Amino acid sequence: MAFFSGNKQTGDEEQTAKNVFHLNLEQKNILVTGGNGQLGSELKRLVQSHENNLQFFFTDVDTLDITRLDEIETFLDENKISYIINCAAYTAVDKAEDDVDLCYKINRDAVKNLALAATKHNAKVIHVSTDYVFDGTSTSPYKETDPVNPKSVYGESKQEGEAVLMEICPNSIIIRTAWLYSIYGNNFVKTMIKLGKERESLNVVADQAGTPTNAADLACAIVKIIDYSEANGLKSGIYHYSNEGVATWYDFTLLIHKLAGITTCKVSPIPTSDYPTRAVRPQYSVLDKSKIKSTFGISIPKWEDSLAVCISELTV
Repeated sequence: MAFFSGNKQTGDEEQTAKNVFHLNLEQKNILVTGGNGQLGSELKRLVQSHENNLQFFFTDVDTLDITRLDEIETFLDENKISYIINCAAYTAVDKAEDDVDLCYKINRDAVKNLALAATKHNAKVIHVSTDYVFDGTSTSPYKETDPVNPKSVYGESKQEGEAVLMEICPNSIIIRTAWLYSIYGNNFVKTMIKLGKERESLNVVADQAGTPTNAADLACAIVKIIDYSEANGLKSGIYHYSNEGVATWYDFTLLIHKLAGITTCKVSPIPTSDYPTRAVRPQYSVLDKSKIKSTFGISIPKWEDSLAVCISELTV
């Protein structure tokens, strides 16, 4: 388990931090589950780099088993937790089709445990969900009020996790996101850079549309939501967050290679039918972010700009 609070900064660095977010809170202890994943790691980096009055406890499966209610309750009690940010999830989309029990254990049952413990200990929950709760048949960006209709085990488990959280702990926030990547862990950006350097050609799906999302931007949005909630009260409900804009996996790959300076790999567009997978992917999963922007005053960068930031860090 890792514990972090904000660090003092000076000069230009301090001013930059204030432009990202400014917290003026009483001491709050925050549990982050899935702390070693992409989003958890970005949250860790963010709070290490900024002065604030929040203390974060970053846990992962080796330090807190969220499939055990008793462990969660003990942790919340001993550390006086005010917020739970649940970044933990089973995200192996294709593997989930066969590993059904474990997928549901993490994406639904563990969320139920967090909801029960949060209710008992008066903690607030911010839970990260996915575009896979939709069937992908829309032709316009999905709103939070659009009906869910998951087409994969992963999507079904995440949708049921949302439902059980809101049933037990309705004073919670659910943030659906999509196409997440970062400088941490394994993700599409890193894979395409690696393959682009190794191969002369790649075929990439060009008929699935969504929005690449830099986990660093989502991490900043989550901290801003906590800041807002401390000042104005928690605005519970479901919200959508991804970077701005629309892309296909083919578009995404072309810009990854351009920004990474890869010129020796030819990228060709292919239909989904030419790249069969165990789990069904949404053909269209662009999310409408109007609600999260208007409620919390969050400004969302374009996906192209955020990708450039990520790749500049990866290729330094």
